[in-house]
Amino acid sequence: MTPSSTAAIKALIFDVFGTLVDWRTSIAREAERLLAPQGIRLDWLDFADQWRAQYQPAMEEVRAGRMPFCKLDLLHRRNLDVVLRAHALEDVDAPTRAELTLAWHRLDAWPDVAQGLVALRTKFLLAPCSNGNISLMVDLARRNGLLWDAILGAEVARDYKPKPAVYRHAAEAFDLSPHEVMMVAAHSDDLQAAADCGLATAFVARPDEHGLGMGETEPACRVDLRVDHLLELAQRLGCGTGASVASER
Repeated sequence: MTPSSTAAIKALIFDVFGTLVDWRTSIAREAERLLAPQGIRLDWLDFADQWRAQYQPAMEEVRAGRMPFCKLDLLHRRNLDVVLRAHALEDVDAPTRAELTLAWHRLDAWPDVAQGLVALRTKFLLAPCSNGNISLMVDLARRNGLLWDAILGAEVARDYKPKPAVYRHAAEAFDLSPHEVMMVAAHSDDLQAAADCGLATAFVARPDEHGLGMGETEPACRVDLRVDHLLELAQRLGCGTGASVASER
């Protein structure tokens, strides 16, 4: 990214699942906590993977217009029912299913995230641009000490990424042009969709998102910046606090 294009950036918007939070080990932990006391024994990480595997197909039903927009919490619950049925666990009661659905509100952030956002916020407006609903984003922020200037994403746009409306609504919410907004994500498809809408893009490597060494380490599309963590992003974007913190790591 050239200095002139960096100067144009006024806001950063972030993918959340996988980019900012470790959904896999968090969901495995919560599933074990809630289901093991009922005598259920599973590979908990595999259970998390199976649940997550239902994510894109469920959202595609909305994106394709086959079902009306609904909050991700509802899709997560529908997807949980599918996974439990696949394991012949139909006897898991409704209160347990409801509490397990809320496990997505209790995900842990990657270690660099809270400090990285503090550094980035010294210079930029910050907001999640996630497929997660607003209450989910708020709970993750409060759990992990994430400081946002707004909560944006699917619920605001009434559609799911990578539909263009989600990225465009995020820029419009800040009264900015797309080129003044940078999408930050660990997923190439998300970044390509944002770039197609005119946003700047930054790839953050999360090599362990899907298990040890099983996340994206390099972008599969052209991006403006590629970094290993948010503190490096802060440094590359000229945030003084981020630079000093990153130098101490």
